[in-house]
Amino acid sequence: MSNPANGKEEEEIPPPQRPPSPPPHTTFAARGLHAQNFPAHKPRDLRIPSPQAMTHVAWSCDGKRLAAVGIDKITRIWTPEKSMELRAATHFSGGHSDDVDYVSWNPTHPELFCTSSQKDRRIVFWDARQSRYTQQVALKVSPVQTNYSPDGKSLLYTSAGHQLFFMTLGKENGAAKEQWQISDKDGTIVASTAMFNHAGDGVIMTHHSEHTLRIMDYPSLALRESPAAHVGGCVAVALDPRGRYLASGGYDSIVNMFDLSEWICARTITSCENAINALSFSYDGEYLAIANAGTYIDICATETGAPLHRVPALAPSPTVTWHPSKYVFAYCGQTKLKEGGPPPIAVISLFGGGI
Repeated sequence: MSNPANGKEEEEIPPPQRPPSPPPHTTFAARGLHAQNFPAHKPRDLRIPSPQAMTHVAWSCDGKRLAAVGIDKITRIWTPEKSMELRAATHFSGGHSDDVDYVSWNPTHPELFCTSSQKDRRIVFWDARQSRYTQQVALKVSPVQTNYSPDGKSLLYTSAGHQLFFMTLGKENGAAKEQWQISDKDGTIVASTAMFNHAGDGVIMTHHSEHTLRIMDYPSLALRESPAAHVGGCVAVALDPRGRYLASGGYDSIVNMFDLSEWICARTITSCENAINALSFSYDGEYLAIANAGTYIDICATETGAPLHRVPALAPSPTVTWHPSKYVFAYCGQTKLKEGGPPPIAVISLFGGGI
């Protein structure tokens, strides 16, 4: 992997705004923690010549594999501890007839994952130990995003029409093998993004034109909470692994941190200058990575909301995801075409230590 952009590119990134000083008892020092030295690290960028972007990256539940999709009909999987060279990727193909744009790993098994394509309207299930897919499911809608339940036996997906659907894993009509079945829940709920909570008994949803979050019981889908979150639409959510906070991000460039015990906004992070694309908590819940429409990723302290470091990116990233057990996160994107400049390139980047 080549090293990051030169100093000139870094200078173009505005420094994050400084919020008011947080209460002393919430700081790392007061809680007996050693803060990570993020400025000591540089992004490691894999550049791939391509007219298409990398649209999504995701870690396996054990953190040994990193999957990326977006370029063509192929899913690429790396073992980052060994190599992130382009030729080191394992290719998984044959499941989709068009571009793959989202990938999710099963939270209970480090070899199982699923991919989806809006263009061919399929969700395809894979086992990384074999090259051929294990199941292919044709849909009536275009799936935008997928998310497994904590037990790996349910899957939700949102559609390009902003509807929410479910699939369940089980045996049907005395079949010997478990298969994924499309649920009879008929997509009457509107949602742009959705995810299961840690217990698997609730679903957290956002809508790109609604200012509130919605939390529903699962499987009844009864509304549990609906806190106001953003002006002009909520587009990203992430759950703290400790179960204390839910972070939400919107077009308003603000990130809100909700206290899950009372569903009140505990703090607001305003360091970003652009619309929020994605959020991810570190494995211990202490750090929040914020991907946005600008060419940087912000790292903030969860308990104080203080900006800790701004990571320069070669391109705006649609996603960011922390490693499940290390202070490393992955992100991706595509450089913009500049007049008289080089053609666009797809990018996958890692930031942090330990890999």
